[in-house]
Amino acid sequence: MPIRVLIAKPGLDGHDRGAKIVARALRDAGMEVVYSGLHQTPEQVVEAALQEDVQVVGLSIHSGAHMTLFPKVTALLRDRGATDVVVFGGGIIPRQDIDALKQRGVAEIFTPGARTSDIVQWVRSHVPARD
Repeated sequence: MPIRVLIAKPGLDGHDRGAKIVARALRDAGMEVVYSGLHQTPEQVVEAALQEDVQVVGLSIHSGAHMTLFPKVTALLRDRGATDVVVFGGGIIPRQDIDALKQRGVAEIFTPGARTSDIVQWVRSHVPARD
């Protein structure tokens, strides 16, 4: 079975070009990808992740609210017992915030300029396909 991925845009950010590019790259690499659309709350993201039975959630943000929204998603996943769901993020995220996000459960952060091939490879190496 292919890896199942949710690409989500939490918060009020209205820019989703990068998220759509990442979603397309993951889909082209053979993964099943669900895109949540814009303006999702952390609760909506987690509910979609659980309903879609995904193994990985990719969060994209450009609004500056990453230190609030990303940890909220990881905490809600943990609260719902989905501790096996891997969360990665991307977008406009200052380098000085990356370690703090990782300490709060975000497995990896991809900043502007990251190659989609690197993101695909990272997901493949950190999220095992289901039997």
